[in-house]
Amino acid sequence: MASLGPNAQKRYFQNNSPSTTHLLSPNTAASAPGVQATFAQAPQTVRSVGSVASLDDSRYSNSPSVSNSISEKFSLSPDPSAWGARLSADYPEQDDYLHNPDPRRDRKNDQDMSIFSSRGLQNLGCLTVLLVGLVALFAGYPVISHFTRHTQARLGGFNLGGINASGQVPDMAGNWGLIDLDTPTDAYTKPDYLTGKDWQLIFSDEFNTDGRTFYPGDDPYWEAVDLHYWQTNNMEWYDPAAITTRNGALEITLSRKETHDLHFQGGMMSTWNKFCFTGGLIETSVVLPGVNNVVGLWPAVWTMGNLGRAGYGASLEGMWPYTYDSCDVGTVANQSINGLPVAATVNGDKSVGGVLSYLPGQRLSRCTCPGESHPGPVHADGTYVGRAAPEIDIFEAQITGEPLTGQVSQSSQWAPFNAQYRWFNTTDNLIIADPTVSELNSYLGGAFQQAASVVTQTDQEAYEGTGGKFSVYGFQYQPGFDDAYITWISSGKVAWTMKQAGMAADTRVEIGPRPVPQEPMYIIANLGMSTNFGEVDLEHLEFPVTMRIDWVRVYQDPDRINYGCDPKDFPTAAYIEQYIEAYTNPNLTTWRDDFKQPFPKNKFLGEC
Repeated sequence: MASLGPNAQKRYFQNNSPSTTHLLSPNTAASAPGVQATFAQAPQTVRSVGSVASLDDSRYSNSPSVSNSISEKFSLSPDPSAWGARLSADYPEQDDYLHNPDPRRDRKNDQDMSIFSSRGLQNLGCLTVLLVGLVALFAGYPVISHFTRHTQARLGGFNLGGINASGQVPDMAGNWGLIDLDTPTDAYTKPDYLTGKDWQLIFSDEFNTDGRTFYPGDDPYWEAVDLHYWQTNNMEWYDPAAITTRNGALEITLSRKETHDLHFQGGMMSTWNKFCFTGGLIETSVVLPGVNNVVGLWPAVWTMGNLGRAGYGASLEGMWPYTYDSCDVGTVANQSINGLPVAATVNGDKSVGGVLSYLPGQRLSRCTCPGESHPGPVHADGTYVGRAAPEIDIFEAQITGEPLTGQVSQSSQWAPFNAQYRWFNTTDNLIIADPTVSELNSYLGGAFQQAASVVTQTDQEAYEGTGGKFSVYGFQYQPGFDDAYITWISSGKVAWTMKQAGMAADTRVEIGPRPVPQEPMYIIANLGMSTNFGEVDLEHLEFPVTMRIDWVRVYQDPDRINYGCDPKDFPTAAYIEQYIEAYTNPNLTTWRDDFKQPFPKNKFLGEC
């Protein structure tokens, strides 16, 4: 072994070291050729190793330390040169070729940079796979997720009332499910009134919990308003304090009370923007207020399209009572242009000079120009679907006749209007189940609405002061055009039916057909008074009076389940959110003058 210098080994061995433990003595390494480490010798046994200590000596004895212990003989110095290893850079080793480049040998590989070689194709393929994977992960996945995502259901599950995959119905603390837990199980289905097919319950409220209140935020489905219903010149102020639940029923009370410069207080509540349904059967069990022979009260349970909120005038201008999906003169103000068609200017409302309509035009019509504010959706031809806030009444109670008799007016409101407000009420389109108790209402409409209405005598004991019995009222309907209809129920029986063909196109006023309301409809219940509805006999009316509602239930054909206030084919949520002040500020009475919003431009008027 070549020497590394005169002092090489002195770095590791010093005679004057204070330690008695060392590895190999210098003379051992120098005297032996090659690597002379202890492990190069033949193995030794413990018994062959000399020792000055007896095996019987105690490990704690005071005997002097042994200079050449076993650990010393079988240890290696930390300096490889002490083993006899050759560390010279000039000394060749067998694996040197792995570490030394050879320009001649590597010339071919270094110059072969073509991607068309097998190695090039492999490298390119690997890079392509990595690149595609990265693009798919960070760009493709978000894009694919965006276009394939599904709107999260708001029912807490799926199927009727939020049933999960194992058929369990969530037990919600407080009984806030769509179906009231107090609803009898035998009411979970009901035969429809026309075919007898079993329809399923989708919503119910039994009002069995006493002391409920309906101020904003108190209830998941109902909310009472705090306003004056000026649209119909009501005599009372609507206050949430007038509505509660007592003795297993909802109670809406009308009382004499000085409030907001008015002399009466009543109540109105609704499920606006909380619960809506499209098509089906709605029924309610009611005791009407007062007695059956004193006129003046105006109790009602009714429905309206979610794009208009009852009592909030700005939301209703140009929306109520339209139900229309054509682009023609029926969408414009006064239903006429420059005095045409003539039928729209004569034989109408005598109180306004005989003109047919004083409506401002359909705000969200099929004539809406592209790019204008409209909730959608869009037809295949690119035109918007006509949208509005139609009305279907379960009942409005009245007392008329000689002698005075309790009745209910069961109607739907329409726009645009037929000539003279006369819809096509042929025997095919108007079907009265029992003409002895029901007859066509003599009121056909006025400058702000057209009505299709039949008046039916009620159970005369179903009044607060004359019997106190509950009686069932409702309507069943199929929205749209083909085979569409509305059938009203009074005293638990069919009262009358109108078919959509009764609202077919009317060439006299140059308008198209009007569909049975296709909008998601919400429920309203109220008790008030107005001379607009009829005479008010304050001399004989005794206050307070109360309308009591035992329950409200909604059913739908299991093959046509469609509930919710923002359905995909008739959305409302985004539009309402955009113009939320019109839906929450009752002091905004008009869309254009108070809310300062324009009507969308109308293609029929050449405004696009």
